[in-house]
This record gives sequence, structure tokens and C-alpha cells, in this order.
Amino acid sequence: MKIIVTGLIAQHYTLAGVTWDYLQYLVGFKQLGNEVYYFEDSGEWPYNIDGGVSGNEWIATDCDKNIEYLNSILKRFDLADRWAYYFPTKAKWFGLSNAKRKSVIETADMLINVSGTLAKLDKYSSIKKLVYIDSDPGFTQVKLKIGLKKFIKRVSAHNIHFTFGETLPEYLNDPAYKWKPTRSPIVLSEWTPVKNHRDAYSTIMNWISYKPLKYSRKRYNQKDVEFIKYLDLPKNFTDLSFEVALAKIYPKNWKLSVEKYLPLMDLTSDQISTPSELLSQFNWKVVDPDEECNDIDSYRNYISQSKGEWSVAKGGYVVSESGWFSCRSACYLAAGRPVIVQNTGFDKVLPSGEGILAFNNLNEAVEAVRKVESNYSLHTKRAREIAVEYFDSNKLLTKLIEQSFES
Repeated sequence: MKIIVTGLIAQHYTLAGVTWDYLQYLVGFKQLGNEVYYFEDSGEWPYNIDGGVSGNEWIATDCDKNIEYLNSILKRFDLADRWAYYFPTKAKWFGLSNAKRKSVIETADMLINVSGTLAKLDKYSSIKKLVYIDSDPGFTQVKLKIGLKKFIKRVSAHNIHFTFGETLPEYLNDPAYKWKPTRSPIVLSEWTPVKNHRDAYSTIMNWISYKPLKYSRKRYNQKDVEFIKYLDLPKNFTDLSFEVALAKIYPKNWKLSVEKYLPLMDLTSDQISTPSELLSQFNWKVVDPDEECNDIDSYRNYISQSKGEWSVAKGGYVVSESGWFSCRSACYLAAGRPVIVQNTGFDKVLPSGEGILAFNNLNEAVEAVRKVESNYSLHTKRAREIAVEYFDSNKLLTKLIEQSFES
């Protein structure tokens, strides 16, 4: 089959986790014998991560770094002649020629719009199967419920809808969208377990990704509010390290969501100026992802060399009990590293207790770490087994194709 996969690989060329999110669809479909193309047509303007020459030039005037990175990544997987990138600042395409790009669209069997990254679906309406992959369950359905017109137009333009929300609650369901459950595909051949590891549980995260939402008397928060509940975790272990590769970008008003908790922690607002400083106050080790895991190889090494993952989820995933499970955590599993993660309802569809350990509060989080420590070899073994059984790209993408053509 001829399949177009969309994404934000070039847009976020310094975020290796983002690259893996989309790359595993491309490589996974290719391993199944399909003719795969990557289109990045998001309408998002490239940005300067350092503010440019003046320090205040955030919009990039060229996309050289973006397309250089994109080409280098896809070349590694024999896809160097299979990509197209649209530079909205100058309304210009890179990669495939105009004629070839149009030909691919006219003859494609499927378009896999991962995370809904395409800006204008009308340019691709000739493709019979326009598949939407909802990687942000709970938040996606709330946006549809509260009537965000542009978002509704984008989602409804597809004729097949999949979601990482495998246990979406009934109050978020909408008869207009027949959400089919799916999960992050992992190309297992890219995640071979290694024996050696550091004596540290880790994760890679943003403190805040976007504004919280409100719906049905519930608040759909980001990770910041959830992490506050678990700040005391490291104090329960004298011989273990808990590490966070924390993005340095966060809003100036980041304290607003945590200020009411500060008195309970014997802290005042003027004692902390960054999320990193807050975590450090509670014995969390904070590292810079730009230094530790800024490309696909160092990202993979960072995960493989960790003892396991410990992480919270976005509040929206928790409150909706959507069953969301991250691609990052699935990568830890594939690398043979146990994951201890906040429960979003995923324990209803994935095994929990060995390899994956779900927690709902601090006491459960502490006990989960102790359980892994008591029989670490068992949990590493089960982690890889779960990845093979539940996240193998060959299985998941074959099923995705089959379900897309059922009707």
C-alpha cells in the first residue's frame, strides 16, 4: 500500500522524543512492506530556540536546520527520497518535487494524520482513507465538546478516527466520532535491551505543555499539578536517584498553578524561580534534555541506561481516566526497563504489577518502587515481554490498516 504519514519531526528538530513518536509509524509501516512517505504540512512557522541573533527573534526566517535534520533522519531509514516539508513563512515546499508530491497524494491508499498535525485537509481529500490518530485523549474530546470550531473542522475532515484513549469515559464520547482504540507503535528492532544501567529512575518531560481545559466540572491540567503530589518521593529512598530531564521552556506564570501548594511545602514563591529549582528542593535530580537526550540516539541511550522510568501523567489524562499510555514509556518497556507511572486507567487494558506498575497516590508510588527493587530482574524481563505483546509496531499497524478498511 502507499501510505502518507504526517508529523512534526522538522518543526521540533531538537526534541528527539517527538521524532520517535512519528518515526516509529514510518519505519513500522515500511517494515510491513508498504510504500511510505512523510509529509510535514502543519502550517507552523519554524522557531529559533535561542531567540536568534538579538535574543528576541523567535520566528526563524529560514528552515535550513529543519530540513537538514529531517533529511538526515529519514536517510538513515532509507526514506531520503520520500519526504515533503512545507515552509509556511515563504509558502515553499522542500523535498519531493511538486509533480511527485501531487502524484503521491493522487495515488495514496491512506493518510495517517498522527496527532492531527495537518493544517489543511482539503488538499488531501482525494485520499480514500484519511485516518486521524488522537494522541491526546481527554483533551481532544473536551475541545470537541466545548465547540472549538477550527479544531472540530480538522478532526471531522477524517473518515477514520483512532485514539490512545483506550478507556474513554462515556461522557466524553460523541456519536459523530467512532473512536477506535490504538496505542503507540514501537519498532522493537530499534530498542534492543542492554545489561548495564545507571542506578537512577528517570523520565523526560515538560512542566507545562499548554493551558488547562475545563469541562463537566472537571479541570484538565498539565503535569505540573500532578507532580506536586509526588515531590516527597525521593525522601523515601536513600540509595536511589530520581532524575527528570526537564525542558527549560515554560510559561512566565508557571507558579500560578502551584502557589497554593507552596505553604504546605514550607516554601514561598520567592524561594523558587524555576520548576527545576522546585524539584531540586525535594532531592530530584534535574538534567537538561538538550544535553542528555537531544537526538534519537542519545534519547534511546538515556532510556536504555536508566534503571527504569518513574513519571506522572498530564492531569487531563488522569481525571478523564482515558487509558492513555505514552510512547516514551513504551520505549522504556521495549528497552527492558520497568515503568512506574501514574494511572490513567491503562491498567484496564495493559497488565500492571510486573514490568508496568500503576500508582494513584504517593504511598502506592513508593510501594511500586520497592516492589521493582525487590526483584528487578523479573520486572526488566516482564517489561520487554509487555512491549513485544502489546506495543509491537508490526501487530499494531497491521491492525490499524485492517480496521481502517473494514468499512
